[in-house]
Amino acid sequence: MNFSEIKKRADEEWRQLQESDKPTLYIGAATCGRSAGALDVRMSFENALSEKNIDYNVVEVGCLGPCWAEPLISVQKPGGPNIFYRNVTPKIAAEIVNEYVAGDDPLPKYALGLVGDKKGYDIPELWELPPFKTQERILFRNFGFIDPTNINHYIANDGYSGLQKALSMKQMDVVEEVKKSGLRGRGGGGFPAGRKWEAGLVSKEKIKYVVCNADEGDPGAFMDRSVLEGEPHSVLEGMIIAGYTIGAQVGYIYVRAEYPLAVQRLQNAIKQANEMGFLGKNILGSGFDFEIRIFQGAGAFVCGESTALTLSIEGKRGMPKASPRPRTTEEGLFDKPTLLNNVKTFSYVPQIINNGGEWMARIGTEKSKGTAVFALTGMVNNCGLIEVPMGMTIREIIYEIGGGIVDDKPFKAVQTGGPSGGCLPADFLDTPVDYDSLLEAGSMMGSGGMVIMDENTCMVEIARYFLDFTQKESCGQCTLCKLGTKQMLDILEDIVAGKGQPDDVRMLVEIGESVNEGSLCGLGQAAANPVLTTIKYFQEEYEAHINDKKCPALACTELISYQIDPEKCGGCTICAKICPVDAITGVKKEVHILDQEKCVKCGMCFEKCPKKYRAVECVSLGIQEGGE
Repeated sequence: MNFSEIKKRADEEWRQLQESDKPTLYIGAATCGRSAGALDVRMSFENALSEKNIDYNVVEVGCLGPCWAEPLISVQKPGGPNIFYRNVTPKIAAEIVNEYVAGDDPLPKYALGLVGDKKGYDIPELWELPPFKTQERILFRNFGFIDPTNINHYIANDGYSGLQKALSMKQMDVVEEVKKSGLRGRGGGGFPAGRKWEAGLVSKEKIKYVVCNADEGDPGAFMDRSVLEGEPHSVLEGMIIAGYTIGAQVGYIYVRAEYPLAVQRLQNAIKQANEMGFLGKNILGSGFDFEIRIFQGAGAFVCGESTALTLSIEGKRGMPKASPRPRTTEEGLFDKPTLLNNVKTFSYVPQIINNGGEWMARIGTEKSKGTAVFALTGMVNNCGLIEVPMGMTIREIIYEIGGGIVDDKPFKAVQTGGPSGGCLPADFLDTPVDYDSLLEAGSMMGSGGMVIMDENTCMVEIARYFLDFTQKESCGQCTLCKLGTKQMLDILEDIVAGKGQPDDVRMLVEIGESVNEGSLCGLGQAAANPVLTTIKYFQEEYEAHINDKKCPALACTELISYQIDPEKCGGCTICAKICPVDAITGVKKEVHILDQEKCVKCGMCFEKCPKKYRAVECVSLGIQEGGE
């Protein structure tokens, strides 16, 4: 079957779904939706529809992006708009069926927004809402709207059109389009993709490989997982185009085994692509052969480095090779030329080929083209996946898309780029989000994480937290990375425990700079960044911990205590009931007592004390008499 026939059949299936005379449920059933209870909600919908003898369509879709709204379910009645309902529970699902599907009330109180003709509905247009209005959805264009397990949904929305076009082009012409687009690798380093593809093409070796890194460290793996769960065929299509371009016949997807749904979706997509003729022998009659294999990794952060990843696929220990080492396009998997990109990079390629490189080059900044994809998290109201044009400022992302800081608390810092990214204070809120601007500020684009911190965040503890992660992920090959990060971690743990010494800050800077300079791979070369940037921008917090034995943010448990103000206590008994170690005693309507010797400083009493009392207080211990 040729591509036009495949496309015609897919378009017809898609048209029938869109014009169906039955209501259609779109269930956000990626991992984030499932963890929030989406499958239970689906069951509730189906039970309620069956009770009313209503025939229906149901489509499980990928993550739309706003994880704060999960479970996110959309309902489309025949001829009506697609209404998205947020934070749906089984009870709300039944109510939507009774009042809207079987009635005329669209229940605006539960709705997030709608797509399509409003027809008088008192519900805002989804794309006009602040969390979506300034986004530029290229990678996420189909997320939340198509069934990732149905190849026809992908084809009907221009899927595999880029491959069909590429197969009619000269290989160097494909490279030129990627170059024109300005696409840079989305795995962290930001190396120009077109130059890497050209290096793979010019190699004279007969055997070459294409490898997709889908096992980056969090939060990169979180976004990779969302792409694989929401539109796996875009990754396959990008890899097939890459294989054709450089002359490879085999591709590997290195995916983390801890993401079973992503693996399942990939396996299904590869099977469908083979059946349709997009993989295998003589693809679309072009004479080009290509197959894709899945390799399940163990979630090792260090395997984000190219040589460690290829060694892991070969069945060896995933450790970066010592410098000087050849580029993977010269000597990679099985010592053969290998084109290695990550999930997001490959996913952009089909649209670049389909629309032309100049189309993407018009988006973004002069040196950073296209969009930036981030996992927005931390103390921000609207957590989730976002896609914005390169050059948007951190302030716009936090306050327009993210909806501002939780409880309107003051912004304190942002960390971008994953566990090795730098922490930037409020002075950098107007920094454009692009490769060069973030590096200049002391952070990086990295794998796409953006962690927002408020006034209650202790920057010393944040540095300790991220260093603890990178120290554990070190492969141990480089002495400075292995021992340097451990020594830094020991110092930080002493500081947050009130045991810091006057020379600790100098030692952290000295060791941190040595670790970054003396490590082989990106993990070690950036491991100290959170420590160095928090010292640079928040040194006063280190000094307070070391000199005064105080945590200004009241976050380090060894330097704080919880107390009950007898003048404010209303004797509601809530704190006594939720205390996990029975450290609080008292009877109803009488002042409660907190036993400091029993208290484990979990903070639950502080969090649950009713606003009308606010009797539980968190206080800094400071320097104790006779103490150190």
